[in-house]
Amino acid sequence: MASSVVVDHSQREMEIKAFHESKAGVKGLVDAGVTKLPSMFIHPPENLLSYSLPEALFEDDHLHKIRGLQFSVIDLTGFDSPESRKWVVEEIRSAAESWGFFQLVNHGIPLHVMEGIQRGVRAFHELPQEEKAKWYSRDFARKVNFFSFHGDLSAATPADWRDTLSCKALQDPESFEAIPQICREEVREYMEGIDGVVMKLSELFSEALGLASDYLAGTKCFNARSMACHYFPICPEPHLTLLLQDSVGGLQILHQGVWIDVPPVKGALLANIADMMQIITNGKFKSVEHRLLLRPTVEPRISIACFLY
Repeated sequence: MASSVVVDHSQREMEIKAFHESKAGVKGLVDAGVTKLPSMFIHPPENLLSYSLPEALFEDDHLHKIRGLQFSVIDLTGFDSPESRKWVVEEIRSAAESWGFFQLVNHGIPLHVMEGIQRGVRAFHELPQEEKAKWYSRDFARKVNFFSFHGDLSAATPADWRDTLSCKALQDPESFEAIPQICREEVREYMEGIDGVVMKLSELFSEALGLASDYLAGTKCFNARSMACHYFPICPEPHLTLLLQDSVGGLQILHQGVWIDVPPVKGALLANIADMMQIITNGKFKSVEHRLLLRPTVEPRISIACFLY
């Protein structure tokens, strides 16, 4: 049985104010040697418990069957040939309708480019506090800003244990000049690769819907891009926090009422159908709930999310 936690909102308000004014982010707490999770990050026991409740509705054999399902990994090798393309379109349609997520391999972005942006993002987040503070802002209209959790700084809402470098308007070459130099070229090179993947997915999604391959491109629904470069520092009490974000390692999606682990695949991109595609397709493609479980670790986690809208 979960123990009760008494939330002192006045304490949280003081923590939030000091946290925001420090401009140091979650990494700053770790650097300061924090050994107990500040109350502003602690989720109530009933929230943590509720994430495991759906599984209690099923018998063990049903759980075993669902957990035995193969998470979709789609190989784009040779997808331009008619036979391969037909198979890829069918795989994407099936994954988008049932899982809401799938992994892409042989997508065209070299592994060294993917590893390069991960190193660059980590290097930014591990800059000295006074250097990162130059980009710290909760003005989310800025093209580039560094912050620790989106939304209202509310004493009633637990904060996420992560820092984020947000880069918006990436289709505008001038916006790259606002990106910190320590990761600027890595972001530029990675986004060039993402543009190629988006062109492929736009065609494949259109065909999976039974439409002409240029249909979604004509709606301009993938024209705008932004990137959120997340850094999850080592957490002193990971069992007390919960993050609704995707990351390599720890990601789970809710499939048929059961939380399913998404195994990381080296060099793969993870595609999330999300709300926009569910709306555009009138519910044919599914947006599903997902979460990241923080587990004990000796290394920080890096998650780079590209949003298309």
